[in-house]
Amino acid sequence: MTINKIAISTNKLAKYYGDDVLAVDSIDLSIQTNSIYALLGPNGAGKTTTISMLTTLVEPSSGSAEVGGLDVVQEADQVRQRIGVTFQEIVLDPDLTGRESLDFHARLYRIGKAERSAKIDELLKLVELEEAADRRTNTYSGGMKRRLELARGLITSPEVLFLDEPTQGLDPQNRANIWEYIRTLQTNTNMTLLITTHYMDEAEALADRVGIMDRGKIIIEGPPRKLIEQMGADNVRIVGRGNQNSFCENVKTLSYVESINSTNGIIQIGVDSGNRRLVEIVETAINSEFEIEDISVSKPSLGDVFLKYTGRQLRDK
Repeated sequence: MTINKIAISTNKLAKYYGDDVLAVDSIDLSIQTNSIYALLGPNGAGKTTTISMLTTLVEPSSGSAEVGGLDVVQEADQVRQRIGVTFQEIVLDPDLTGRESLDFHARLYRIGKAERSAKIDELLKLVELEEAADRRTNTYSGGMKRRLELARGLITSPEVLFLDEPTQGLDPQNRANIWEYIRTLQTNTNMTLLITTHYMDEAEALADRVGIMDRGKIIIEGPPRKLIEQMGADNVRIVGRGNQNSFCENVKTLSYVESINSTNGIIQIGVDSGNRRLVEIVETAINSEFEIEDISVSKPSLGDVFLKYTGRQLRDK
């Protein structure tokens, strides 16, 4: 029986800023090698701080973390040799060409000239920047800059690649292109990827496992499809007024109801076939003295999972 190696692990990892700001609240992670793990949550959830600790840029206030079996505090130099990082903000020298940006980065890691040249050509081809390689990066579009940063993160052939909001600010076509590069990396290498994102579709499309993060905590984690399936085959979403408690209790008794959750006035009912069940659900509301103001049926998504476990929608501040 093959035992999967753990690429990233944390034990009650926490970070305080000052005396009263808890950015990351005692999180436990165990991420397997050659997998894609997505930290999903709104801005301010603690995702970037978590990556900053794992990449040795920020020292934890308490707890511990290992990347590739190395402690991020005690063995920080060795950790840096094994990882690649792309940051949320684009960081490129506008006066350098794409090729020069990769070359300077490779020199920092003391990669020899022949190996450096071959690796740069390989990566420029991977991210489809061969024709733009000798142009200054200040002439690049946002999508081109993101692709160049991805190539830069790969120049050292890292064991673990951290991508902090890799498609933020990109249009749908460029986002799809970045997704394709990320999938290719996992398929063709043994690399582990940790991605932070606030895009539901990105986490659902890319990740083997998702950790939903809010207010510094990991609320729930698991394979995205499994988390969604727990919501039911269809999701009936209801907003109304009246005796909500009575309505929810009566709905629970219906044989086809797989789950029910009420958060901030929004009722989510997981059912086996939504459209066929609407009439009876409405009748149950009437009998429960609950007036439905809005009702819709959809396939459940990670957004529904996020609302269920955090009590708010991802776009909420």
